[in-house]
Parts: sequence; structure tokens; C-alpha cells
Amino acid sequence: MPKSVHVAWDAACGANARMRANNARFGSWFNSVMPKGLYARSLIIIVTPMVILQSVLAFVFMERHYNTVTRRLSAAVSQDISAIADFAVAFPSPEGREQVRQIAQSSMGLSVDFLPDEHLPPPGPKPFFSILDSNFTGELGKRLRRPFWTDTVGNSNLIEVRIQFDDMVMRIFARRSQAYLSNSHIFLVWMVGTSLVLLAVAILFLRNQIKPIEALADAAIAFGKGRDVTGFRPRGAREVRGAALAFLEMRRRIERQIEQRTTMLAGVSHDMRTILTRFKLELAFLNEAETDALRKDVDELQSMLEAYLAFARDDMGEPPVLTDIARLIEEARVNGERHGAGVTSAFSGDPMVTLRPDAFRRCLANLVANGWRYADRIDINGTRAERWLIVTVDDNGPGIPPERREEVFRPFFRLDEARNQDAGGSGLGLTIARDAARAHGGDVSLGDSPLGGLRATIRIPV
Repeated sequence: MPKSVHVAWDAACGANARMRANNARFGSWFNSVMPKGLYARSLIIIVTPMVILQSVLAFVFMERHYNTVTRRLSAAVSQDISAIADFAVAFPSPEGREQVRQIAQSSMGLSVDFLPDEHLPPPGPKPFFSILDSNFTGELGKRLRRPFWTDTVGNSNLIEVRIQFDDMVMRIFARRSQAYLSNSHIFLVWMVGTSLVLLAVAILFLRNQIKPIEALADAAIAFGKGRDVTGFRPRGAREVRGAALAFLEMRRRIERQIEQRTTMLAGVSHDMRTILTRFKLELAFLNEAETDALRKDVDELQSMLEAYLAFARDDMGEPPVLTDIARLIEEARVNGERHGAGVTSAFSGDPMVTLRPDAFRRCLANLVANGWRYADRIDINGTRAERWLIVTVDDNGPGIPPERREEVFRPFFRLDEARNQDAGGSGLGLTIARDAARAHGGDVSLGDSPLGGLRATIRIPV
């Protein structure tokens, strides 16, 4: 391939890359300045076409109708003034000029005066933007062959024209409405007024359509946080009602499934605990030396059963209440010290948060227990931000490899390395902690700790 073709190809690729970069920057800027809410965006969708339409109509009206009519009116008045000037030249006698004055008054609606031994006044300031002055002065200049002076800037309803003759100045007053389309503002007032009325009606109806969507979003957020959804009912457009009905049906199915599971687990728990209690009673009558290992197996079986039930129950039936998070963190600190670890705790912000206290207590306790099993130092720090409750649990243990930090949240998963998140247990500690956080609409994540071990972070929306 020739070198010139390579150069052209590289230039085209560079131009395409620059165009894509410019488009990306423009898209980023446009997204940053555009409103994010559905209500504001819908208003823009309604208002923008209306403004464009009104602007086009106003431009067409001003350019075609308004200018054309004004120019034709100015031409007609300038023709009358030119004819009066010709009459004044044809009839120079006092009687003739009187007849000219009468003809101008009766037939043309013009007021004519003859000023002997006068001269034209100096030119006055011209308006920066005046359709009347430009059209009227231009039409007079085409028809008059004499010096003239005009005044279209005054506040009166008259236009003054002075024409220089050899021995006099003829002064003519014409009504402004004869040369100027003076009622054009009526069209603009009606156009702007109807636009404002239509815009107010659109805003009212649009607001009523947005409210059901906001109510559905609030209900979904409350249900995701495990809170009761009260006072919500389907309303609004057909599509919004359909989405609300689907949400209510989904909520009923989830609650029915949870209720059935809770009932089943209550029965299983009762039956299993009965059998374990019978085992313990039978072991109590046997020789303690011979049954020591069996007692440990029964205790471990009971501990595993409690863990399974806690994982399956998930505390969905617990109602959210206003809870003191600082007190729960202090309980977790005391429990960690009871197991021999050095635990410190701190909390900043408003500690009162609406959540399920038992579920959150279990979530925090499992994370702290995961620390004191493999570390001798634990730091618990809580923060109440504007929209989030954040609690971190740091330890100085062996930690978990980054590539395994998502796997440890799987039920019954155990690490083969030195750190097993639930050694001797069911392998459900971190799973229960994450499920409890997600039941509140939040999550639990793992990372590196400043202490050298593992950091577990709880984030829950408030």
C-alpha cells in the first residue's frame, strides 16, 4: 500500500477518534446539566416543543405578517404625503394651499400646515431597532425628491413629517396606526397567555401522574428495607397501576412464602429439640466418663441446628423499630472481650436507626465472632451518615485472600487455609451476616484492615 494511503488512513482514524472524544465530552456535559428526576425531565419534554413552536410562530408572524403589513402601510402613507407635496407645488396660492389642507384632512386623514420662512430641524437620534422608522423613512425617500425630516420616536400617537420647499416648510401629521401595525402585541399576549395556561395544566396533570410512581418507589424501598408498607394502593395511569398491582402480588407471595417457611421451621425446631433433650436426659443416667465424647457431639449438633434455623428463619417476621446502634456495638464489644480478645468500639452521629434489632445484633455478633476466633485485637467503628449506617469490624488476624472474599459468603463454605470463618461450626456465620444486612436493603463486604487482618463493612440505608 502506498505511503500516501497510509497517511490518509491515519489522518481519518485520528479524525474519527477526535470526533468520538468530542461526542463523549459533549454527552458527559449534557448529562451533567440535565436534571435527573423524571418530573423535571418530563417537564422539559413538554416545555421544549412548546417553546420552539411558539418561537417559530412568533418569528414567522414578525417576519412575514408584521413586517409586510407595516411596510405596506408605510408605503401607502408615504404615497399620500408625496401626493400632498405635489399638490402644494401645483397650487402655490393661499387658496390652493387651503384646498390642499382640506383634501388631506378629509380624504387622507392627514393634518397639513405650511410654515413660511422655516427650515428643517437638525436630524434627531434614530432608534436602534424600529421597524416603523426604517420602513417609513425608506418609503418616503423613494417618492420624495425634496429634503425631508421625520419624527417617529415620540410618545404620541402621531408621526411628524416636514418637507423643505423653496420658501416654506410643509408640516404633516399622520396617525401612527396609519403607518404601523400597532395591535401586534395582542397576538403575542394571546400566544404567551395560552402557553402559560397550557403549561400550568400540563404541570398539574404531570405532577398527578408522577406521584403514583414516587409512591411505588417509596413502597419498594420500604419493603426492601424490611419495613411495613402501609397506605399504599395502586393509582395513576394503567401502566403504573399494573406495576403497583404486580408489586403487591410479589409482596404477598414473598410474605406467604416466609410465613410457610417460618411455620415449617417452627415444627422442625420443636421436633429436633425434643429429640436432643431426650438424648441429654438419657446421657445424664449413663457413666460420664463413657459419654463425654457423645455429649460433645450432641452439643455440637444442637449448635449446628441453631445455626441452620437462624439462617433459614432470617428474622423476617421481626418488625423494624427505632434502635440504639451504639448500644448494640457496645454489647458486641463486651461479648468479644468475654472471649478473650482486646476489643475497642466507637460510634459517631445519631445512634437511633429504624431496623430489626435482633437481625442486626446477629449480623454484628457473627462478624465479631469471626474476628475473635482468629485474632486477639478487634476494632468496631460505627458512623451514621446522611443516608447510610456504616459499621466496620477490623481485626489483626490472618485475613482472607481477596479472590476468596466472595466465596466465603456462600452457605456451608469453608476455607482450606488457616482462617476458616466458622471453624467447628456450620459455615454459615458470614452468610447469615450478609443476609441480615441485605434484609435491611444493605450489604456486607470484606476488605483489608488497617490492623493487618480483615475488615468487614456493614452498609445499611437509613
